[in-house]
Amino acid sequence: QVQLVESGGGSVQAGGSLRLSCAASGGIFSRAGLGWYRQAPGKQRELVASISAGGSTNYVDSVKGRFTISRDNRKNTVYLEMNSLVPEDTAVYYCTFSGTYWGRGTQVTVSS
Repeated sequence: QVQLVESGGGSVQAGGSLRLSCAASGGIFSRAGLGWYRQAPGKQRELVASISAGGSTNYVDSVKGRFTISRDNRKNTVYLEMNSLVPEDTAVYYCTFSGTYWGRGTQVTVSS
């Protein structure tokens, strides 16, 4: 059983930055694909960024150039660096381990 704990969410003004962290336990972290999803009120959950076991990354178009996903296999942690935040980034952000296990989410609120 894999457990994921997100942290780093908060409230910022537009243009600000946040760094989300997701610590995993209970799985072979280095072999797992990892991702960050978000869900805004009234909207479906969407994939924001993903990183493969080999380090390949993908991003949804709306965050390209602003967000960076990274992983530290020594710390069993995946990160999401978010810069130039806009109000449309407001959502609960979830990390996922192999698309199977999910954290409880962390709230990100961006005010204009």
